[in-house]
Amino acid sequence: MDTDLLLVEDDPNDVELAFIALKKHNLKDRVQVARDGEEALDFLFCRGAHATRSFDAPPRLVLLDLKLPKVSGVEVLKALKNDPRTRPIPVAILTSSRQHADMTNCYQLGANSYIQKPIDFDQFQKMIDDLGYYWLSVNQSLPLKA
Repeated sequence: MDTDLLLVEDDPNDVELAFIALKKHNLKDRVQVARDGEEALDFLFCRGAHATRSFDAPPRLVLLDLKLPKVSGVEVLKALKNDPRTRPIPVAILTSSRQHADMTNCYQLGANSYIQKPIDFDQFQKMIDDLGYYWLSVNQSLPLKA
């Protein structure tokens, strides 16, 4: 199964809310969840438990939390954008951080979007719904080998 979306999120409540929103667009089954930064890197770089994956089938979008166990979201972003094999993959930062320095740093590292997680349940679902629609239906991604 190809993965359209890699959701890198350690909060099980946020993962569940994202699945509810993505189910509306029949995307739930094309989502891979990484619960920490190390697992995300293993998935993206086809190593460890994901060694059988191919770089030829990258996710179309990475939704990346910043505050993750093992390896931070910033370190995942750095690794992703510093490797020519994964650089074209769009990354949307999805975080509770309202720190201007975090936003600036993420954009300087190559993030494609920076979104602050809404606290309200309905707003969170709407935001995920809008993100999924834009990045996976409307947006034309650069081919990985371009």
